Amino acid sequence: MPLLEVCVGDPESLDAAVAGGADRIELCSALEIGGLTPTPGLMALAAAAPVPVYAMVRPRGGGFVFSQAERRAMLADIAAIRAAGLSGVVLGASRPDGTLDRDTLADLVGASAGLGLTLHRAFDLVPAIEPAVDLAVDLGFERILTSGRAVAAMDGLADLARAHALADGRLAIMAGSDLSADNVAALLARVPLGEVHGSCSATIGPDDANAQRLGFGGSRRRTDAGEVRRMKAALGSSG
Repeated sequence: MPLLEVCVGDPESLDAAVAGGADRIELCSALEIGGLTPTPGLMALAAAAPVPVYAMVRPRGGGFVFSQAERRAMLADIAAIRAAGLSGVVLGASRPDGTLDRDTLADLVGASAGLGLTLHRAFDLVPAIEPAVDLAVDLGFERILTSGRAVAAMDGLADLARAHALADGRLAIMAGSDLSADNVAALLARVPLGEVHGSCSATIGPDDANAQRLGFGGSRRRTDAGEVRRMKAALGSSG
């Protein structure tokens, strides 16, 4: 059965992902902007999880072209992730033309020695997937998280299949972006991937109207244990 990684951004979502049967956790903050490096407190909680936890290493929102100062911050974040006792890191870095930034990635990977490695959706910005897959293999990544260069993974099936073929067992291709229990079996029927990624979340409303009035509130999403179980069931029936 394909492995399910669930991305979470708060303590309740972490607990729900574990309760629902996630095989691995991607730990982030600020999922509403695609995920940033998690806080030390959240990492401390996640270190006690009974499944592997990989932490996002991303110092800000926006694209993945990083300055020297941002690179130094990312190196410090990797040290904090290691100190917290988590299993791995989720990395990505681009050049202005969208190609992967080998130099930055090599520095980050070097600092991550001994930790698991996921290349995140900076991959989805590349102009050509063949050299990007080869670079990920050369640098020692275990997997690439990708939507097939589309907004949603179901729209990127051709590139997902191409990346899977190019990987040829050298690393895993993990599909992610807008996947749910309702569509994951259809994706796997087209591309037989061994790993998938989702938030398994539901929208929760603003919890403090006064805070929202001052710009601190708003609706957000939280992982739901029932949705994780539904996703696991869908994966179990996909074969």
